Amino acid sequence: MISTLKKYLSGKEKAADRCCGRKVVGACRGGNARTRWWTPAVRDAVKLKKESYRALLACGTPEAADGYRRAKRSAATAVAEAKTRAWEEFGEAMENDFRTASKRFWTTIRRLRRRGKQCTVNTVYSGDGVLLTSTRDVVDRWKEYFEDLLNPTNTPSSEEVGPGDLEMGSRISGAEVAEVVKNSSVARPRGIASLLFADDVVLLASSARDLQLSLDRFAAACEAAGMRISTSKSEAMVLNRKKVECLLRVKEEILPQVEEFKYLGVLFTSEGRMEREIDRRIGAASTVMRALHRSVVVKRELSRKAKLSIYRSIFVPTLTYGHQLWVMTERTRSRVQAAEMSFLRRVAGLSLRDRVRSSAIREELGVESLLLRVERSQMGWLGHLVRMPPGRLPGEVFRACPSGKRPPGRPRTRWRDYVSRLAWERLGIPPDELEEVAGEREVWDSLLRLLPPRPDPG
Repeated sequence: MISTLKKYLSGKEKAADRCCGRKVVGACRGGNARTRWWTPAVRDAVKLKKESYRALLACGTPEAADGYRRAKRSAATAVAEAKTRAWEEFGEAMENDFRTASKRFWTTIRRLRRRGKQCTVNTVYSGDGVLLTSTRDVVDRWKEYFEDLLNPTNTPSSEEVGPGDLEMGSRISGAEVAEVVKNSSVARPRGIASLLFADDVVLLASSARDLQLSLDRFAAACEAAGMRISTSKSEAMVLNRKKVECLLRVKEEILPQVEEFKYLGVLFTSEGRMEREIDRRIGAASTVMRALHRSVVVKRELSRKAKLSIYRSIFVPTLTYGHQLWVMTERTRSRVQAAEMSFLRRVAGLSLRDRVRSSAIREELGVESLLLRVERSQMGWLGHLVRMPPGRLPGEVFRACPSGKRPPGRPRTRWRDYVSRLAWERLGIPPDELEEVAGEREVWDSLLRLLPPRPDPG
């Protein structure tokens, strides 16, 4: 009876696999090549090669060795021809989609960009840390999670009123007023205490004590609204040239202190420098080019117009995200131009060995210099800051004069000093007249449109 049941279950599983298929999660399927170039001719050539190899192992005669070499050479030729033909068909289809079906074209580009990324397996665990596999258990676990999240049991009751939970009609004691005055900044402006964007929150303070108080108030406000701070996604960072310890607590948990973190797609470091962010953007642009290199950038079947459309829509935004606040040095300009030309040279079908100047390649492709675009955008952002009315946060930060003592050594270049020097070098506007000229929108825009490109170094 048991053997009959096992046979029944085994047959049922095989029938289900045959009818519905089996999805492998977290492992490579392998052994089931379903690429464009795997044609019947290629399959027969590979099969003949394997049979010839088995015959060589069985007898080992010179005739079998010659047969295996011929079959191996024939299989390699068939695979190469099939791959070339498949890539040509793919390029022709992409070019046709670019001209007639742009939505399908960009869907294919997104799929090619995701192809190099590893697939992550999402799992659900019970409250005790046990992996859940059945659909019913997973649904019940999600239900339990949201019930705990939206119906917290640790909210303060009406009877438990702390010293800070004062009602509308209660009197404020003199000791409380003295404590507030002691902790407030009377002699200097308050500054920016927080940055809020959707569910991303940044709390700022000049000392660890003030930051802890601000964090406690924020955590209490979250709990009053039925939310809580995720300590696994929260980090602390001190903006200082030297390493300073800052222990922040959310209830009993200590937030990890980091040297850098990413906020709204931009990397901030504890030293306050932008070099790491610029290097990261160049690396991200290089990743885009590697993902699209073989299938798009060097495909002869794709027109230059299609390749330049990908360059403007994907490569340039990836490389220049957040560039308005970069402080460009000669090293940074050189690296950005190298990343730009690595893409454009491949679009033009050239390499460094051809010794063609970058300006000639841009002129042939009809592309504006990326450095010129960055500088024009930076000075355009300067005009926006100058014309901002009082009360706008970016304008207030631009006009602010931080107090404190500079550390010894050469002062770092501020963005305001950099963009003032840029306007003096590129437009001939003295720093003392910059805000007056940038305040006139039409005049400033006309000057930026006539901005000449920098001399090409090579």
